[in-house]
Amino acid sequence: MNETQFHRGPDDGGEFTDRENMVSLAMRRLSIIDVQGGEQPITSPDGRFTIVYNGEVFNAPELRSELKAKKVAFVSDHSDTEVLFNLLQHEGVGCLSRLNGMFAFALWDRQKREILLARDRFGIKPLHYFQRGKTFAFASEIKSLLKLPSTPNAVDFESIYHYFSLLYVPGENTAYCDVKKVPPGSYLKFSLDDRVVTVERYWEMSFAADHGRSRTHWCEAIRAELGNAVKRWAWSDVPVAMSLSGGLDSSAIAGLLAQQGVGLKSFSLGFSGNVDEPWNELPLAKKVAEKWGIEHEEIVLNPTALLDELPQMIAALDEPYGGGLPSWFVFKGMAAEYKVAITGSGGDELFGNYGKWRGIEAQWMGRFGRRKPSNVSEEIFRSKMFDEFYYATDKFKHKLFTDPNLGQDATSELLRRRFDQATARGAKTVRDAHAVMDIGTQLSDEFLFMTDRFSMAHSLEARTPFLDNGFVDLVSQIPAEMRTSGSDLKGLLRDSVAPLLPGELVHAPKKGFVIPLAHWLRTDLTDLVGEYLGEAKLKSQGIFDHKFVARHVREHRDGKLDHTHFLWPMLMFQLWYAQ
Repeated sequence: MNETQFHRGPDDGGEFTDRENMVSLAMRRLSIIDVQGGEQPITSPDGRFTIVYNGEVFNAPELRSELKAKKVAFVSDHSDTEVLFNLLQHEGVGCLSRLNGMFAFALWDRQKREILLARDRFGIKPLHYFQRGKTFAFASEIKSLLKLPSTPNAVDFESIYHYFSLLYVPGENTAYCDVKKVPPGSYLKFSLDDRVVTVERYWEMSFAADHGRSRTHWCEAIRAELGNAVKRWAWSDVPVAMSLSGGLDSSAIAGLLAQQGVGLKSFSLGFSGNVDEPWNELPLAKKVAEKWGIEHEEIVLNPTALLDELPQMIAALDEPYGGGLPSWFVFKGMAAEYKVAITGSGGDELFGNYGKWRGIEAQWMGRFGRRKPSNVSEEIFRSKMFDEFYYATDKFKHKLFTDPNLGQDATSELLRRRFDQATARGAKTVRDAHAVMDIGTQLSDEFLFMTDRFSMAHSLEARTPFLDNGFVDLVSQIPAEMRTSGSDLKGLLRDSVAPLLPGELVHAPKKGFVIPLAHWLRTDLTDLVGEYLGEAKLKSQGIFDHKFVARHVREHRDGKLDHTHFLWPMLMFQLWYAQ
């Protein structure tokens, strides 16, 4: 199991076995903080506790000082693992909400015969588990769990049903029937005596608007607190690189890093033959690097190279994924020289989440006006707000799958529940509730999932300072109508960081990598489509209605309709299923 995750930590590894209790722990280490003194697993002097840990706790220096003031002894010079270990021994799970960073860990308590698993607030670091009979196992990646003889690889088709709407597998379930995720901001306890798994949340995203401050105040506060976050998340004993897209979020972080004197190199990705395309961000990224004197490298990719490495990407992901793939090559390029990469992930979800709330807010206003319904959950549940929201509706999927009982829990209902939970926890606007919903689904289960697997596949740690505790807590106080608007989603953030940006970027529209999937599905991918979406394959599987799929393939191939948003996730599922 440990060797299967070698890529997550090629610098070092460690194992621990308590034969009396039949408990084993193992880990791989990417040496970044306290390179010489951060070995794991760590066991307490009395033998009661043992920990294995992945990630970084960026407020570890402050926490170490607190513990030292209480006469807690340390062996290492500045290992954050030892800080976490001592903190857990002295404060228990109550310390989890104080941890500022990205982490997943397991703590074995020999006295209580209990294992504690926990994951950071947003789920930046992954943590999966499996239980059957007397066996309980956990791992960062599913591929490690699949090495156990007792782990079945049966597909969870309820999760796959949701995948076809969302392009990722949401929530605590995975694409495998018996493999679960520890949710973000949660901890799990497993007792060896009663073999019971209990999962509890220690943190949830919420908004509490402070209407007493001006826009000018918020702009100054955002720039200052983001600067603090960047300083914390750049803590490293090895050189740091920057994934620079040329967009607002990563450009602001690059400017703050440069202002703070952090030596770094930035990397940007573009595609050959598309220099003049309006979505090409290489020129803007170069302007940012030039403004701050940052060493900069452009990775120019032939689009067909992406297709050549699809098998490696699918293997790294562990689960079907129908979203964007270009960051694989950014991380691959960075990993040739670096172990740490700073990214701008999280900025979109905190400031406007792509404007997806606009349609729902319009429907809300049409139904309720500005008043808050007395029973929000019931009102929203009865509405049609989420039915047409993502890539494939529940009606569409009922025609796709051969099993008529699949999808009893509609994806639209899953999203409505998340929305309603946000309103139940105090979200007073559609914008706040939608942000909480997206942060708890798309951010953690798609973007952070993909970022972790693609970076760690190349033994690179990707960091996300926009998800710093202090910065998120600040943003959660900004009134929704000031934080984002329909006409300028990230206007407040743009005004806040404008002094850090080249003039050309301040009012540049949001861009993104546009890979020619529609074209590929008619050209470069036709052989794969014919093999994996053809009648023979689909009939042998018995999962999908082959006539339904064939019609969409034919219409797309002939140029009558664009079915990219169905055919690409379908192909990615089939390639994953074959692996």
